[in-house]
Amino acid sequence: MSDRIRHLTLSHVVLPLDNPVSDAKVLTGRQKPLTETVLLFVEVLTEQGLTGMGFSYSKRAGGKAQYAHLAEIAEVAIGQDPSDIDRIYQSLLWAGASVGRSGVASQAIAALDVALWDLKARRADLPLAKLIGAQRDSCRVYNTSGGFLQASVEEMKEKASASLDSGIGGIKIKVGQPDWKKDLERVTAMREHLGETPLMVDANQQWDRARARRMCRELEKFDLIWIEEPLDAWDAVGHADLSHVFDTPIATGEMLTSVPEHMALIDAGYRGIVQPDAPRIGGITPFLRFATLAAHAGLALAPHYAMEIHLHLAATYPTEPWVEHFEWLNPLFNERIDIHDGRMWLAERPGLGFTLSDQMRARTVETASFGKP
Repeated sequence: MSDRIRHLTLSHVVLPLDNPVSDAKVLTGRQKPLTETVLLFVEVLTEQGLTGMGFSYSKRAGGKAQYAHLAEIAEVAIGQDPSDIDRIYQSLLWAGASVGRSGVASQAIAALDVALWDLKARRADLPLAKLIGAQRDSCRVYNTSGGFLQASVEEMKEKASASLDSGIGGIKIKVGQPDWKKDLERVTAMREHLGETPLMVDANQQWDRARARRMCRELEKFDLIWIEEPLDAWDAVGHADLSHVFDTPIATGEMLTSVPEHMALIDAGYRGIVQPDAPRIGGITPFLRFATLAAHAGLALAPHYAMEIHLHLAATYPTEPWVEHFEWLNPLFNERIDIHDGRMWLAERPGLGFTLSDQMRARTVETASFGKP
C-alpha cells in the first residue's frame, strides 16, 4: 500500500570541534583553521507513521546556505510517496534549478534523500546496506582525524597508535605544505613508526601538476595505499595522468558535488581510487548512480567522511573499499559503530542505524517544519 510524506523537520546544527585543525589549505593561506562542522538534518514522517533521518554537512562555510535552500523547496516533497526516492530527488532538484544542480543545491537535497533511504530501510526492518544488497558485513577502516598539520610529529604518532589500539586498520596524514621537504619528513617519521600498517597521505589539492609529479615520485618509496588530491579537484585530466604514471594509487573526488563532475574523471581515463561523498554528491541516490559507473570502470572506492552513511554504501560496492573514520560527529548520535580487527562492522539496526542524541538537539540553532505534524 502506498504511503505519503506527511511532515518534514529541518534542523540547522553547529558542532564545534574540541580543537581547531589545519590542512595544507590553511598553510598555503587559502582557508582558516577548521573550528566546527555545520550540519543540516532532516526528519521525515509519513501518513502511516514511518520515520527516517538524514543529514548533510559543510565545513567553514555553506551550512546556512544548505539549510536555507532546502527550506525554500522542501514543501515540494510533502504528499509524495516516500518510496519514489529518485522521483522526489528530481522534483527537488528542478524546484531549485535556477541556482544549479550541484554545489549547495545538491548538498541541501542530500539530507532529505538520505532520510528517505533511511526510512525505506527501516520500513523493511533491514540495515540500509542489506536493503541495497551488501557484498560484505564489514569494511576496512582508516583514521584521518589524528593526521592534521597543526599536530607535531610526536602528537601524530601518539594519535596513530591510539587509533590502531582502538581497532582501526590504517592511518592517513596530511601533506601539501609550502615546504615540501617537511612533508617528506613527516611521512618518513610515520612510516618508521607504523611499520607495515597501511598509510595514506592527503595533499588537499595544494600541488600544481609539476609539483605533484615530483612529490608522487618521492612518495613511491613509502609503499602508500594512496596519494589523495594531489591536484585541484576539478583537474580530471591531471589526476588521470598521474594515475597512469605512478605505482602508488591516486585518490580524488571528495570535493565534487554531482555525478557529471565525477564522470569527468572516468571520461579522462582516470584509473585511481574514487572518493565520492554522499552528502556532497547530492545524497545516496546519485552516489549509487555514480558507484555503478565507477565499478563498471574498474575503479576502487574509498568514500569521504560521514562514516555513518558510507559504511552502508561501501559495504555494497563490488570490490573491497576503505571507509574513513572521523569521530567528530559522535556527539550527535546515541549509537556507535563497532570497530575492531582493522574493520568497521555493520550493525543489525534498521536503516542507517542511528538515532539523534540530546546533544544534537542542544546544538540546533534553527528549525523549520513542513506539512502536518
